[in-house]
Amino acid sequence: MSSLQLVHLTYAGADKPPARIVFGPELTAIYGASDTGKTFIVRSIEYMLGGAQLTMVPEAEGYTQILLGLLLPDGSPLTLVRRPGTNSTHLHREDLRDLVHRPADAIVTSVHNARSKNSLSVHLMRAMRLDETLIRKNEAGGTRPLTLADLVHLSVVTEDRMIGMLPPVVRTGTTTTRTAETSVMRFLLTGEGDPPVDTGPNAGQRRVNKGKIGLLDQLVLDLYAKLESPEPERELKDRLARVKSAINMQSAALRTADDNHRDAVRERMTHARRRQSLDERLAEVSDLLGRFRLLESQYRSDLERLVMVNEAGSILGYFRVGTCVFCGADPEHQHPSHSQQEATQLHIAVQAEAAKTTGLLADLLLTIDDLAQEQAAITQEWQTATNNLETLDARIAEAESQLVPLREELQELLDARSQVERALELHARIAELEDKRSRLDGEGAVPTSRPADYIPAAIINDFDSVLQTTLRTWEVPAVENSGYDQYNAEIQAGGRPRIGRGKGVRSVLHSAFTTSLARYCIERDHPHLGFVVLDSPVVTYRQPVKSTPQDPDVPDVRITSTVVDRFYEDMLAFPGQAVIIENGDPPMGVLSEATTYNFTAADGRPGFLL
Repeated sequence: MSSLQLVHLTYAGADKPPARIVFGPELTAIYGASDTGKTFIVRSIEYMLGGAQLTMVPEAEGYTQILLGLLLPDGSPLTLVRRPGTNSTHLHREDLRDLVHRPADAIVTSVHNARSKNSLSVHLMRAMRLDETLIRKNEAGGTRPLTLADLVHLSVVTEDRMIGMLPPVVRTGTTTTRTAETSVMRFLLTGEGDPPVDTGPNAGQRRVNKGKIGLLDQLVLDLYAKLESPEPERELKDRLARVKSAINMQSAALRTADDNHRDAVRERMTHARRRQSLDERLAEVSDLLGRFRLLESQYRSDLERLVMVNEAGSILGYFRVGTCVFCGADPEHQHPSHSQQEATQLHIAVQAEAAKTTGLLADLLLTIDDLAQEQAAITQEWQTATNNLETLDARIAEAESQLVPLREELQELLDARSQVERALELHARIAELEDKRSRLDGEGAVPTSRPADYIPAAIINDFDSVLQTTLRTWEVPAVENSGYDQYNAEIQAGGRPRIGRGKGVRSVLHSAFTTSLARYCIERDHPHLGFVVLDSPVVTYRQPVKSTPQDPDVPDVRITSTVVDRFYEDMLAFPGQAVIIENGDPPMGVLSEATTYNFTAADGRPGFLL
């Protein structure tokens, strides 16, 4: 049988250790405390197999790639790499388990689109040789290709769907998809797809669809008119990649030029502050030199006057014997040493004043010399600072001359990117409208030969026997005469539909249906993914609880731990690959034979991403 096998699920990110689960080829049990990432594993598998969205948990911050390792039907490895929040999956034909940097062998659209020929669904369905399988999509017999999502829905069961009110076969619960959902079940049980039917709209359908199609055509024409160029979408994507690369290069050049400009401005401010300080000090020194030179002139003038006094005293006879030049007394009336004493005192006074002034002048000249030297040094340093400022001004001017064209070119690139992105948005909108138009063309088609509506009774009975065997093996009480009701696409057990049972029984019945369907297909070599992933398949209720108006959703039968033990024992003999997510511990026999992961806050591995 052409089926797939899960190898590993890995979350990878720069500077973060990979978070990885390696699946065993048969049974893998992941169990432990709540809120440790077990359900997140199931949702991640569903997301990697074409899911539209994945709600990230806080612990996933920093992880930039999700890797899902697969083995294809021919035994070759395939690694799916997808970034959270994107709609493209990178395919690598090798087993990769860490952050991927190498180019992909192929890049496909993650979520299947009916118009896309390059989706993950198309790639994997081709690998399983199911790419040409058709299923009915409406009651009139119109068909569409089988997709990966049709099979994932019946193999990967999340916790909310496990206990949900929708039947296991149903994906959306809307009437428009009901025929396709039951047709998938018919295909798996019979192993035969639906043949293409030559259909055409009847008169009533043409009247209903004509106005819708005309409106969609007009909207498409209006959107085409808004396109600024007839450039194809693929060329636009290539141009967008080139523009983004040019933006990154231009941004780097702009950052470099801006850093140079900022460094030059910062350095100029430092030199400008230094020159301002030199200006202030030079002004002080110049003012002091001016004042001290005036004082020097005054001192020299005083010395010259004292010299003149000495010379005048000698010339005028202040220092000769005779009539006293100070009191006018004649020699005979003078004291014996009168004139000599007075002349000596005058001479001493003149000499003392001259010596004092000479000392002051000598000190002043030393100070003037120091200030002159400081003035020369400051002048030289000021000139150096001025030269540096001129150099930096030239550097700043050059940097500014580079910044202007760089900014203009970056703005042009940003405008070009916006233009291309607008064009791609228009193309996406056009594709969406054309897809709606194509669906309108095929809605309500009337076949020339009506296909078979239901699954033959013999096949239904065969599947029911597998389902009943599964429930008996698990020792589930009060679910005798279980089977698949193809008219209502529901599971019947104990004379009641699954939707009418408590959530514990709903969970067990959903698990039994999923594993029985997989077992049925694998043992009969019918198409199937080849694996099942079950989140909380067995809910244990120790005591029956009485229903109340406040909480009517209670179990209607007692499910004991025996069911849990029998469930795990049966899954050890499951013919395909099984991944079981549960809070409770599996039996000891399962722990020794299966691949197990125990998430617990006490010891061991605390969680998937922890």
